[in-house]
Amino acid sequence: MKKKVFLTRTLHNFALKELRKKYQIEIHSGKIPIPQTILRSKIKEIDGLICFPYDSINKKIIEEGKNLKVISTYSVGFDHIDTEYAKKKKIRVGFTPEVLTDATADMAFLLLLDIARRVTEGDKIIREGKWKEIYGAFDYVGVDLQGKTIGILGLGRIGSTLAKRAKAFDMKIIYHNRKPVTKSKEKLLDTKYVSFEKLITQSDFLSIHVPHTKETDRLFNMKIFRKMKKTAFLINTSRGKVINEKDLAIALKKKIISGAGLDVFDKEPIKKNHPFVKLPNIVLTPHIGSSTKETRIKMAEITVKNLNLGINGKKPIYSVGY
Repeated sequence: MKKKVFLTRTLHNFALKELRKKYQIEIHSGKIPIPQTILRSKIKEIDGLICFPYDSINKKIIEEGKNLKVISTYSVGFDHIDTEYAKKKKIRVGFTPEVLTDATADMAFLLLLDIARRVTEGDKIIREGKWKEIYGAFDYVGVDLQGKTIGILGLGRIGSTLAKRAKAFDMKIIYHNRKPVTKSKEKLLDTKYVSFEKLITQSDFLSIHVPHTKETDRLFNMKIFRKMKKTAFLINTSRGKVINEKDLAIALKKKIISGAGLDVFDKEPIKKNHPFVKLPNIVLTPHIGSSTKETRIKMAEITVKNLNLGINGKKPIYSVGY
């Protein structure tokens, strides 16, 4: 008898075809994210779960999975899964880190360029019929990237790849980690380790690349914004909960910092009455950092491989904790 696998949302046809060869699969087609009541009832009988970053796979859900052997998430983040409890229950957890590095780094740099040169703002001006005359010497100016300092919080895979993009634009690169990277890596990326305090006070552009943890929860708040340069821009493609959104909205409105580019938010999707929506000095994208055709296919491949390994008691290619 085939083992049972449940997907909280559909995947690519090639992935579903491979899964159907080996397992009895069921795909949730209703409300996204899947309601907890539905997930709790479905997880009781399954051997494997494929989920997405907005699905809450908490202790209560995992407790119901009496036959559950693996949770394979279609994401680089896994803060939506109670990984400690999964480990305690001997349930494997797989994720998809390396394949979305380039796409997410590109998105971070795209947001940086956009907010620096006011691209989205200009597009809106034209579409709304507000471009009435040719701009002069002092009208509608942005800022250069050359010679500016980019601060990278978290010089992991994505942060390091972003550093390569910044280097090509002749930017000065500084970073902060819990621990400095090797001297050879610093030399390769032409970057310098600084304290968190120096990172936030010296950066012209500050890009966030850390997971959401107790330590990083609402790390960027008014206290931090007031320490940043008034001319600084904040970029976030990591996790929305790293930023206190109410404080950021006030900081942007009062010009405490110059602007921001965000691909992630505290609660997604954000609504049209969100305070960010009315602000002209912020660029917003709907959590599409990994959203390229090539990247999404690779993510699906790894998600299935992780599931195959975990369901058979083996360690996933990219494994969390166990």
